[in-house]
Amino acid sequence: MAVKIRLKRMGAKRNPFYRIVAADARAPRDGRIIEKIGTYNPTTQPETIELDEELALKWLKDGAQPTDTVRDILSRQGVMKKHHESKLEAKSANK
Repeated sequence: MAVKIRLKRMGAKRNPFYRIVAADARAPRDGRIIEKIGTYNPTTQPETIELDEELALKWLKDGAQPTDTVRDILSRQGVMKKHHESKLEAKSANK
């Protein structure tokens, strides 16, 4: 099963609010999810991001692919850097 980390749209019309979720790649955008990782609210100034870094790192380590927007959000929060560093540590430990 291919897992994606992506946004699930919530909120009212013209007032978007998103959940960052791990979901099966074949499921519809607002359909069934596996696990909620955080929230993203682009309408506030500055935009609000709440993220469970441990869950995000767990899903990235297990092979989940983030969408482009979620990859940008994770990069701004420093999660992608931590994931990259953990991969480098694991690689150096195997030598």
